[in-house]
Amino acid sequence: MNTEVTDLYKSSFIKAVILANKELFLYINNELKDDDLNYSKQIGFGGDKTLNIDLIAENIFIKHLSNFGNIYSEECGKLSTDKIFDIVIDPLDGSDNFSSNLAYYGTSVALVYKDKTLAGFICNLVSGVLTYRAFDEKIKKEYFFENRDSLLVSKNKKMAIFERAYSYPEICTKLRQIKQKFRSPGAVAISLCDSKNYDFVLFAGNIREFDILASLYICNDLFLYKTDKFVLISENKQKFNQIKEIIKNN
Repeated sequence: MNTEVTDLYKSSFIKAVILANKELFLYINNELKDDDLNYSKQIGFGGDKTLNIDLIAENIFIKHLSNFGNIYSEECGKLSTDKIFDIVIDPLDGSDNFSSNLAYYGTSVALVYKDKTLAGFICNLVSGVLTYRAFDEKIKKEYFFENRDSLLVSKNKKMAIFERAYSYPEICTKLRQIKQKFRSPGAVAISLCDSKNYDFVLFAGNIREFDILASLYICNDLFLYKTDKFVLISENKQKFNQIKEIIKNN
């Protein structure tokens, strides 16, 4: 991939992702309808039931991003195969949370070139904060609310995140035995993206690109362990090794 193409995507692609997230953020906060929370007749490509808001969110991202690459979405699958870039999106990470009025949901976008991730974007649609890392640059944030710069990374970590904990009672028992507090909030991409805020973030279960690709790129400077069943991210090497030993036996 030549420098000219890279420079183009640094500016126009990043801008397009920001605009897509901002449009969805404004829709959810200003235009949401009762019917948006109903299930459509469509079953998503990932196998889950699809809410109308899932399709609305997906269409917003397709509108803004389809010119840049082949869209690969949790809802529609892969759209077109004739472009050199793939764009892997989860248009509404935490759909069940959203439909249940649980304030923890967002979006995920990853830009991929020849199986290499070039950029990752995670938007928390509740806080109005878009976190992204693009083209090996430092992590940046875009704030859809005013005066959000006070959102700092915690230096006194007391909590971990264990997504899908309900499916792994044995691991939950071992975490309790070492007196590890954890929560399972139900939006995998957001949880993984925010790994620096916690002792660790552990995701267990059916691992799909939609859920993890953008977050793994954003957190590529942290300790990472990934198998076909687990993703573990932590900034703390000692904690990382401790949890890794626990899950390796499950």
